[in-house]
Amino acid sequence: MQNDNAYMGEQKVGRLLVKFSVPCMLALLVSALYNIVDQIFIGNSSVGMYGIAATTVVFPITVIGQAFAYLCGDGTAAFMAISEGEDAGVMTPEMRKNSRLSKAVAGTLTLTVLCCAVIMAIAFPLKVPILNALGASENTIGYAVDYFNIIAGFFPAFMLMNMLNAVVRADGSPRYAMAASLSGAILNIILDPVFIFACGWGIKGAAWATVIGQVVSLVLCIIYLFRSRMFRLSFRAFIPDFRLIWKCIRLGISSFINQIAIDIMAISLNVLLKSYGALSVYGEDIPIAVIGIETKVFTIVLNIFAGLVLGGQPILGYNYGARKFDRVRHCYKLILLWTLIVGAAATILIESIPQYILAAFGTSTDSSGYDQALYAEYGVYTLRIFLALIICNGVTKISGVAFQALGKPGKAMAVALVRDIVAFIPLVILIPYISEMHNPGSGVISLLYAGPAADFTGCVLAAILTVFIFRGLRKEEAAYNRNLGLAEKFNASVATENSDTPGNAG
Repeated sequence: MQNDNAYMGEQKVGRLLVKFSVPCMLALLVSALYNIVDQIFIGNSSVGMYGIAATTVVFPITVIGQAFAYLCGDGTAAFMAISEGEDAGVMTPEMRKNSRLSKAVAGTLTLTVLCCAVIMAIAFPLKVPILNALGASENTIGYAVDYFNIIAGFFPAFMLMNMLNAVVRADGSPRYAMAASLSGAILNIILDPVFIFACGWGIKGAAWATVIGQVVSLVLCIIYLFRSRMFRLSFRAFIPDFRLIWKCIRLGISSFINQIAIDIMAISLNVLLKSYGALSVYGEDIPIAVIGIETKVFTIVLNIFAGLVLGGQPILGYNYGARKFDRVRHCYKLILLWTLIVGAAATILIESIPQYILAAFGTSTDSSGYDQALYAEYGVYTLRIFLALIICNGVTKISGVAFQALGKPGKAMAVALVRDIVAFIPLVILIPYISEMHNPGSGVISLLYAGPAADFTGCVLAAILTVFIFRGLRKEEAAYNRNLGLAEKFNASVATENSDTPGNAG
């Protein structure tokens, strides 16, 4: 049986990107709907803003689970793509069953389950102090615990769904991956109003709708494992091959670091917003709720960026493994162009109508007595300032994943760390501190400028590393062509000698 994915080295790159990236974008956007739909329905329910704030403080815990899922899933996906390019040839069913890809998938699948068990063992006993540390107040801690208990209880489904979806996509089935995510999200959207309003379960209803959707998506991903193209799971495949597992983890470390960096950002923001918000007219809860909405808006745009490059990841990896360097360069340029177009459109939209975006998450119908005018005012400030250079964030995101696909995990990790940790954390601490010294009460707004400043810094580094990496690819290409030429000359000389041998004459 010939390599099922050989077309990735032959079809037009633009057509391949449409085939892979569009379903991937839709799948990721649908995945984002899990939390976004919850926020919208919660914001328009009786718990209102306090419910949004509660889900916001739970968010960093879910990101930790997602980080380990991406470590295993994205790493395995990158390993699969590069391996297929290198091994482009014949693979019988028996060879597939015992191949390194089967062992890699089985090993990282097991690792995902182990990581999930550790996270749950730590998070459940310490949930109240953790949630308080993440920004929960007296008004929101009860809601946060209710939401956390259900969401964290189904962490295995959440993590395995995210891990396996990347594997399905890398196996050459982006549409199936999209369908798996879409099925769970649609079910979530249907169940949210039923559980929140009709059943009167409030924030617990939102959590139950989310986890039921995740379980459905996971079941569909598991079903796919019995019909995969590039590997066949067997009991033998689950015998740990730590060398292969490490190769996958090494390629997925940048995705892990990126998620952990997002988590550190979220935690830092929650803590600082609560602190500086208490010193301002906005209070503790308004900034926390608003940053939760900003995160969901940002997630929508970020998932479009991620869909573009993750859809292109198998194409980049396959062609790099097959040493088709022109196709690698062409693929990256198309991804970059589409990212710039999407980023520009998102910037125009967010800067033009932030008040309408905010209104989609509810003006709140609760009776808590907070100032809705201040809530709307801070929301507009947040969206316009914090997301001002979201286009730069897009360039950083696609560069990191592209580096990962090309087997450059160190550079991919550097991009994530510089933007989210090295630049953002010092800025988000220093800017409001200095601002508060000169103008008391202003820190809660001034810290928002740390976002675009960090986005610009990360983009500059990504551009520099991209230049270096593609210069390196040109050197690899030259060396490969030189060796190929020498091999052809050698084969030609051997053929000539054989033809000149008397025994081979006439």
